[in-house]
Amino acid sequence: MTRRRPAGTIVEVSAPGEYEYAPLRIPAGISRSAAAQLMSMQSDTGGWELARLQLHADGTRKVIMRRRMRLSYLPRPMV
Repeated sequence: MTRRRPAGTIVEVSAPGEYEYAPLRIPAGISRSAAAQLMSMQSDTGGWELARLQLHADGTRKVIMRRRMRLSYLPRPMV
């Protein structure tokens, strides 16, 4: 029998060709359009894509960005 991981668990990856993840937290005072623009800039400059977005009751957003692991250096997301 195989062990199942809880839903929503992110496992660290180490093999090339897999994804690396970067969690971000966007404060409640940031508008939806400004948050979208921030994530768009991250995807344009660092090769990141949106993996998951959670909107919390207090208005904060928990964002998980992902990109394929590469041998070349690309910057991490800035917030």
